[in-house]
Amino acid sequence: MALQDKYAELVNQATSAGVTGLQVAEQEGVLYVTGTAPSGAVKDQIWSTYEKLDPEMRSGDLVLNISVAEGAEQEYEVKAGDSLSKIAKNYPGLTWQQIYEANKDQIKNPDLIHPGQKLKIPSA
Repeated sequence: MALQDKYAELVNQATSAGVTGLQVAEQEGVLYVTGTAPSGAVKDQIWSTYEKLDPEMRSGDLVLNISVAEGAEQEYEVKAGDSLSKIAKNYPGLTWQQIYEANKDQIKNPDLIHPGQKLKIPSA
């Protein structure tokens, strides 16, 4: 099976997820996939697809070089003692309200966040 066929699902996913500058090239038995993902979540999804296609990552026939676009949404894991305003201080130009708005799907009360929660940090 040709490498482009083996990893077609991964390449299709990268294309449909909006990876920019996507380049796919086969050279000396290795498929090189390079591009820039619009967010860390998209990059993680692409890596998950790779793990599904080559669970032990032992084939050695793929070089996956996907970066995350500058200014893309970041993720922050809440630590004990954190508050939204304390987290916002780590990101100049960002307010606790913006973090709350970006995470309304998992934060019902902005005064109640919990260690281990993964919050989306929007671009300032």
